[in-house]
Amino acid sequence: MFVGFDPHHHIRVPGLPLNLLGIPCGKPYVSSSCFFGWSVVQLFFFTSPPLPVPPVRACSGRRINTLSHGEVVCTVTIRNPTRHVYTGGKGCVKVWDISHHGNKTPVSQLDCLNRDNYIRSCRLLPDRRTLIVGGEAITLSIWDLATPTPRIKTELTSSAPACYALAISPDSKVCFSCCSGGNIVVWDLHNQTLVRQFQGHTDGASCIDISNDGTKLWTGGLDNTVRSWDLREGRQLQQHDFTSQIFSLGYCPTGKWLAVGMENSNVEVLHKWFVSTGKDNLLNAWRTPYGTSIFQSKESLSVLSCDISIDDKYIVIGSGDKKVTVYEVIY
Repeated sequence: MFVGFDPHHHIRVPGLPLNLLGIPCGKPYVSSSCFFGWSVVQLFFFTSPPLPVPPVRACSGRRINTLSHGEVVCTVTIRNPTRHVYTGGKGCVKVWDISHHGNKTPVSQLDCLNRDNYIRSCRLLPDRRTLIVGGEAITLSIWDLATPTPRIKTELTSSAPACYALAISPDSKVCFSCCSGGNIVVWDLHNQTLVRQFQGHTDGASCIDISNDGTKLWTGGLDNTVRSWDLREGRQLQQHDFTSQIFSLGYCPTGKWLAVGMENSNVEVLHKWFVSTGKDNLLNAWRTPYGTSIFQSKESLSVLSCDISIDDKYIVIGSGDKKVTVYEVIY
């Protein structure tokens, strides 16, 4: 899964907001997001014009709701079957019930960080009762969502000043945290302890994904590399060098291919259909391997984060105009 983030976090003056097409100060916020829909992946460089392709299941999308978060939205995730959306921005995660399309008010707010610090990633455990949140802080917070009012169960503390991305093992026993210094920290969620660190990236580890069988990890970094890791042996398997910083990646569910999104706006991509977003304000859904457009929607500011529901029926995006938009995929 691809995650949008601020690649210049480590040089941003504390307390100043992100520069996001209308928010003054600092370096521009550069975002790239790409998520896989259903089926197999193929590595692909886009060409113009696109080649004709046979029909694919996902044929269009329609906007069904807009959620006014109130701050720049850096991360989103969606939960099935209860249809809750979690949106992370400045200092907090807001929880939305999208079962009714007209709902405009969050059902709860999780105050995770200091008010001036941004949430960078939030991930649900498969039991849908636990949320892990990371951002511009040395701690990850673990939230119990099963109580009438969500509450913090525990916090995990590392030496890294920020977490850019999170991943959860398929068995829910382990959490992987991408640190601003480049390390990948491995947490035992049952014992709430740090059990290992993968060291290799020479600059911030920006994005992460894990294979369905839980044996392989993929990470991308600001050092222009993508690396794969053997989780059974605890060692790096491969390193792929690029000419641009890596902002996002997604590992194919079949285990054959990987998609990589880069700072230079290139995406090397996958199969059936996928979604890409970026600082051009656009949400694009594509057929693969040919890159034919399925549908497109334009937001008023940069799209910073994106998620697709497990059943491929909903797309949620967070943007710089302090709101989240929910799309229903029409087949």
